[in-house]
Amino acid sequence: RRVQAVCIPSVHLHKTAATMQVSQKDFEKAQEQLKVLKNDPGNETKLKLYALFKQATEGPCNSPKPGMLDFVKKAKWDAWNSLGNLSQDNARQKYTELVSSLISAESTGQKEDASPEEGRHDGYETLIVTTKNNITKITFNRPDVKNAINHKMYREIIKALQEAGKDDSTLAVFTGNGDYYCSGNDLNNFANASPGDLEKMTNDAAALLKDFVGAFIDFPKPLIAVVNGPAIGISVTLLGLFDVVYASDTATFHCPFSQLGQTPEGCSTYHFPKIMGLSKASEVLLFNRKLTAEEACARGLVAEVFPERTFQKEVWRRLEAYAKLPKNSLAISKQLIRSLEKEKLHAVNSKECEVLKERWTSDECMNAVVSFFKRKSKL
Repeated sequence: RRVQAVCIPSVHLHKTAATMQVSQKDFEKAQEQLKVLKNDPGNETKLKLYALFKQATEGPCNSPKPGMLDFVKKAKWDAWNSLGNLSQDNARQKYTELVSSLISAESTGQKEDASPEEGRHDGYETLIVTTKNNITKITFNRPDVKNAINHKMYREIIKALQEAGKDDSTLAVFTGNGDYYCSGNDLNNFANASPGDLEKMTNDAAALLKDFVGAFIDFPKPLIAVVNGPAIGISVTLLGLFDVVYASDTATFHCPFSQLGQTPEGCSTYHFPKIMGLSKASEVLLFNRKLTAEEACARGLVAEVFPERTFQKEVWRRLEAYAKLPKNSLAISKQLIRSLEKEKLHAVNSKECEVLKERWTSDECMNAVVSFFKRKSKL
């Protein structure tokens, strides 16, 4: 859904009648530019744009505070209210500058070149999927929102895994486009539902999550994570379902479930204690302990850490060597390693999704999500 258009002047203008007319013209131009923006700027930026537009056109916040359960209106109200007594001229200025920065970032291309490349798969909007040198590479491709996973990306990842499981590649690799590997679940998945739709939303979300994690459990070939930057939430909990995890020394691993009134998923409640030991896993899953790449390696979550400057070169040289190994032998060996616990993992996945469905409708979770949007709305 397109954010309501907002705008800002590109330079500071003196308050004469002539310059005020120019300022308004720039403001209106920015609104038109925003309508043709191709990339979703993300929830935080949308809230800033909304707040600045309201401040520029109506002045300080003058509407009643919405109820706690109306996530969208509450987040918008908080964003507008946070501007206090910012003048309408300054709000127009900030709005126009923000739109200008979004247009500039898009024109220089935050995403990878969309021109045709060898082995690129069609039909994906949130991923870049390529098959080359016997490797299917699946790249999270929402860098403007730190590769957060929205519902469309969940479905596209399921599709990509299903296709990679049947193609001629030897192995599959996940990585991220931009500075982040993945920032986890896009909280807009929560914000876009009205209170009356909450039960349906949670049921649908739990079913999608179960299918999503199940696709990783059932993937028949070696699955490798190339963690190029910070990983958060479900992008971390899923790592126990990968066969090998390599990380840049700039990567971090964070599971802030308790902070959001939620519980872990991705079979991490089974895998993490098994990989790390109960006490160290509890630090991560219960108490939001953020791990550096070196700490994650020491705890067994990551196989090896590489310096950022040589990360891509060293890892991909190794992966290309792996991909030359006999394909069937690798797949059969993986099944031998994983088959004994596959039924257990599906049971764990079902249980985690059922518990999450309950948590998503709890007061703790609702309050935490509202607080998250309130923090993000501050300029």
